[in-house]
Amino acid sequence: MPTLLLVEDELSLARIVQDSLETRGFTVHHAADGAQGWQLFQDLGPDVVVADVMMPVRDGFDLAAQIRRASAAVPIIFLTARSQPADVVRGFELGGNDYLKKPFSMDELVVRVRALLGRPLVAAPPPVPGPLAIGRYHFDHPQQRLRLADGSQPEITLTHREAELLKCLLDQRNQVLTRTEVLRQLWGDDSFFNGRSLDVFITRLRRYLRHDPQVQIVNVRGVGYKLLA
Repeated sequence: MPTLLLVEDELSLARIVQDSLETRGFTVHHAADGAQGWQLFQDLGPDVVVADVMMPVRDGFDLAAQIRRASAAVPIIFLTARSQPADVVRGFELGGNDYLKKPFSMDELVVRVRALLGRPLVAAPPPVPGPLAIGRYHFDHPQQRLRLADGSQPEITLTHREAELLKCLLDQRNQVLTRTEVLRQLWGDDSFFNGRSLDVFITRLRRYLRHDPQVQIVNVRGVGYKLLA
């Protein structure tokens, strides 16, 4: 959980920012001025600093300059009502990484903090599954490829329906896959002509898998097929 140091003298705003960030997965420590901020920075070693510019005792620019003398890596975001270009330039010259003008939305602050921390702004996509083992074969379902693990035979590129049929058989490995089930799932209905087409595809898969005698697609009379592996 990232640790964030919030340095803000406006206590009502600080409370809102702290509560909002904590609900988004941050551990937030608050300091009411730059002097307290420097002390907490030394004590905590935070992952990121969010600091107001205009504060009593010690302002945000002075705090940022001291932080930069101690650490070149920790990201610093300035919060400020100042809008003059000279102030923005000064903030960056003192080592600030970003500059957010008040008033601001919490969503924008969160996006900027996460970007500086190098964390994804949205959930990462699920990992792509690796090849599935069928005896000595490796079956890459998304890529529709079938190959022997030892590379002794050329890789086979399956058609979409071949790959889907093999996946259905593999999902029910050593169990019966009924003709009706697979015809309705892959062909849309279990008509006679689709049944003959299914038989052709089963014959093709048997030919592809023939180099491993431990892998078989057997007929279950009157019911369907079973992949033994």
